[in-house]
Amino acid sequence: MTVATNIPAFCQGIQYFKDSLPDFDQYSSPAIKKGETAIASPTDPAAVYQTMLAADALRYLTLQVTASKQSGHPGGFASIAEAIASLVMLGHKNIITEVGHHAPGFYSNVFLDTSLEAMGINNVQEMGDRFRETHGLLGHLSGQIPGLLNPAGPLGQGQHFAMAGAKLHPGVLFPVTIGDGGLGEPYIMSSFGHFNTAFPHVTNFLPILVWNGYSQEHHSMVSTKTNEQMINYWAGNGFTEVILVNAKDYDDSNQVSDYVDSTLFSQAGRMAFTRAVLEETDKAAKSALDGKLTVLIVKQLKGAGVHKRGAQSHNLYPGDSLEKDYIVAALKERALTPEAWQLVRDNYVRSNGGAAVNTVVTEHEYSIGDLGKIPLQEYPVGGEKQVATTAMGEIVAYVGQQDRDFLVANADGNAASGIKNINTALKIIHPTTDETYSQQPQGQVYEPLSEDACAGLAAAQALFGARTLWCSYESFVINGLPIWQTVTQAMAELRRSTPSTITLFTAGALEQGRNGWTHQRPEVENYFAGMMRNGNIFPLFPCDANSIQVCYEWALGTKNKGITITASKSPLEIRTTLEQTREALAKGGIVLQETPGEKTVVFAVIGDMTLIPVFEATQQLKSQGIGSKIISIINPRRLYRPSDVAWDSCSREQDGDFLSDAEFSAMFDGEALLGVTGGSSAMLEPVMLRSNSKRDVFAWKRGETTASAGQIMEFNGITADNFVKRAMELIG
Repeated sequence: MTVATNIPAFCQGIQYFKDSLPDFDQYSSPAIKKGETAIASPTDPAAVYQTMLAADALRYLTLQVTASKQSGHPGGFASIAEAIASLVMLGHKNIITEVGHHAPGFYSNVFLDTSLEAMGINNVQEMGDRFRETHGLLGHLSGQIPGLLNPAGPLGQGQHFAMAGAKLHPGVLFPVTIGDGGLGEPYIMSSFGHFNTAFPHVTNFLPILVWNGYSQEHHSMVSTKTNEQMINYWAGNGFTEVILVNAKDYDDSNQVSDYVDSTLFSQAGRMAFTRAVLEETDKAAKSALDGKLTVLIVKQLKGAGVHKRGAQSHNLYPGDSLEKDYIVAALKERALTPEAWQLVRDNYVRSNGGAAVNTVVTEHEYSIGDLGKIPLQEYPVGGEKQVATTAMGEIVAYVGQQDRDFLVANADGNAASGIKNINTALKIIHPTTDETYSQQPQGQVYEPLSEDACAGLAAAQALFGARTLWCSYESFVINGLPIWQTVTQAMAELRRSTPSTITLFTAGALEQGRNGWTHQRPEVENYFAGMMRNGNIFPLFPCDANSIQVCYEWALGTKNKGITITASKSPLEIRTTLEQTREALAKGGIVLQETPGEKTVVFAVIGDMTLIPVFEATQQLKSQGIGSKIISIINPRRLYRPSDVAWDSCSREQDGDFLSDAEFSAMFDGEALLGVTGGSSAMLEPVMLRSNSKRDVFAWKRGETTASAGQIMEFNGITADNFVKRAMELIG
């Protein structure tokens, strides 16, 4: 092995080149011909040979890039390299992963087709320099990497992106790699199952199981399954076409384990295995595109072709540098000639008609129709009580009628949240048509009994460019929040605009007295309170049925944001006009009532039911000559100072509007300030940070079984008497 000269420019930084490769001269013309977008046949020996070269190129790059930082995860991706290379050679680039640890392999894949040039990475040296660096190639997939369709971090998420892409783009294949470590997550199979029941004709997504026998630090929990058991497992979960390629069947190197490394085979053995992967990947892709729920399983030892094998190959640690003997040995073994590198690149650039950054679906804005004028119904202030969620439901129905791609997801039943009108108008997606239950196969309400599946498909479809709404009881949303958070962070990094991911969380803790603490978990608001500082997260708290309509109208007009709307399903008094909430969305809150007095107690209130004891308290204060001001906080994010929020880190749709110091003082100054919320006190942080008044907070503490909202508020100290007592103490 010598130092190569006249290497392609993109190879700058590659440490080792081979002098020659067996059979290269025989197969040196690109298998994807000029002007074509894929190989002509998966049985073509040149295509097989060049797929093998591509797999080795992926392994080499993955190992060199991770070793350049003595950090990252090369082993898992190494075991699926032949399948990834096969997809590209077959012209499929809309590739998704469930495994964040495969990130360096996916970066290598889009580097080979020039996509990373869009972020200034033109050669291997630059790829290593910017791996795991700010504004570079993150340790796990994010929203900012050119040519990659989805973020990937927590296990059990990737299939949602594949299914959303398939639903929105018929005729396009969306392969999604799933690790056998992640297969232990229950969400994966349950979400596949419900999606297939709801959308049986949408099969153009292709799970690819990376069955390598190991997870992060030990054997995977499915490593003991036999091939027959694994096939039956997928078949038993509704997959009509289960295709398994087992490297062991082609082993001519006498490896002992059930999981083997194909890079240790003879040249003929490697070609036979690569041909099998290429042929079966082609068969699986065609099956999925032809209307069959299909899975491709590739069984090959974790770490195949890199520095170590098994779980030890998963991660690099300090000391695993480019000078380490076993890293050097692995790189030399996988090295290609300069001519082979150029051949791999030629195929990659031609595949799918060009670089992924120019051709995959998420690199372009998805076309959504204009909604026209949103129909709002303004209820008279002080008039008949109205259910806020029902009022919003009317608008949701309108959106669905205007936009057939629009999807509403709910796990616990819309009717239970006061939004049965959504089901009536848009219908629950179900194979059984039944008017009594508002269900039919062509509905727009997606109702799996899993918050992960609800949040997953709704958030993924929003990321891919279509409108959605995720509805849930506030108590149960925690199970769906990991993917919602993943998507909102990705939206902040995107280079394109996409509709905001919007939620409606109903039946708050105060309404769930009889159900007790199992249904009283407003601590989830801590999650959103922390996320408010991210820059694109807006928790909204409409105070009545007029207010919620304006909140949803505003959310529909936004891009690249995560917007949560939290409201009650109980009939409550109308306290605001539509215009007042528009003002509150811009300024954070609106003054509902101002009572003169010798001294002024200011109430900063989040929520709708919590206003009831506050209004009662102001009457008691008035009787003692104490003035008051009630402010309904609708959009608490506006009340932070600009320096509190990373709004300017968002790549698009930056929102740097915050209430000025003068406006804040005019709204909140008084001799005393009481923050009141039926949820987490963290949501009041913006007010408490900026206020110079003597102040205190009344907030949720814990749940209990009670007969009414009033009793649960009393249990948590949220009562008029307590407000008055504390106010008098503060003002002396």
